[in-house]
Amino acid sequence: MSLTRLLFSIEKNCASVSLCRQLSSNATKQKKTTQLKTMLESSELEFIMESHNGLSAKIVQEAGFKGIWGSGLSISAQMGVRDSNEASWTQVVDVLECMSDVTDIPILLDADTGYGNFNNARRLVRKLEQRGVAGACMEDKLFPKTNSLLDGRAQPLADIDEFALKIKACKDTQIDPDFCIVARVEAFIAGWGLDEALKRAEAYRNAGADAILMHSKKSDPSDIEAFMKVWNNQGPVVIVPTKYYKTATDHFRELGISMVIWANHNMRASVAAIQQTTGQIYKDQSLVNVEDKIVPVKEVFRLQGDKELSQAEDKYLPKAK
Repeated sequence: MSLTRLLFSIEKNCASVSLCRQLSSNATKQKKTTQLKTMLESSELEFIMESHNGLSAKIVQEAGFKGIWGSGLSISAQMGVRDSNEASWTQVVDVLECMSDVTDIPILLDADTGYGNFNNARRLVRKLEQRGVAGACMEDKLFPKTNSLLDGRAQPLADIDEFALKIKACKDTQIDPDFCIVARVEAFIAGWGLDEALKRAEAYRNAGADAILMHSKKSDPSDIEAFMKVWNNQGPVVIVPTKYYKTATDHFRELGISMVIWANHNMRASVAAIQQTTGQIYKDQSLVNVEDKIVPVKEVFRLQGDKELSQAEDKYLPKAK
């Protein structure tokens, strides 16, 4: 079969235009899923950065990051709702599609609990694949979830066997063998000890998880250190050092961590910048004191890809007679 006919066949049978574009370009560029899997399995410590919309995703890529964290907290926050599954999974996927369309690097979605049971989770995987998202990170809590960093909130965990089977359902459903499922263990968050964390991590890895995200909200890395001592390199481990941010990054390398997620900092930086700018304009009733502190409109046009549109108009619009 010729390449043209093959690409036509792929496009005809794909459920999503965005997936078709990704598949048809893979002859010359490594798939996003493969990029993410390679990062997880790398012998080097890898990093991915939070993004919550198309603009921030493009900025993350331009900064040099090799991957993007589609943060549930940040995506819900930019919608103005709580990180308690108040945003529907279809709304989240719509945001992810915009992020995927403007970037060439992989996105790992913070998929909460998978938005329900195994059936909801495996349908989510199908929709993420169609939109060119490289992987989903699912946590072993109950739907609707509660953000792990909230103080004084109950954090009930899912049954181990049920969550392991949810992972298996996702792995059985995925079409691309390199699509990644990261199992997020919330045992430490829920107040359980090391034994429970290890038991859950091993069960999820055996169910097919491509990596384990071990979560902790301590201000030091002691939970992570304890886990890594008993994990014995059974598979890649991902961490989110939002609370233990003072820990030297080299220490994570020494522990054998595979990937660090900088989880919500672009959203938080945006909040600070918007509050500052808005407050200044309100106070001054003028733009004089803010204009030199914000990007020019031309930079926004650049990030939006206006140059490509201008070139396309020259190519595809009829010239004035």
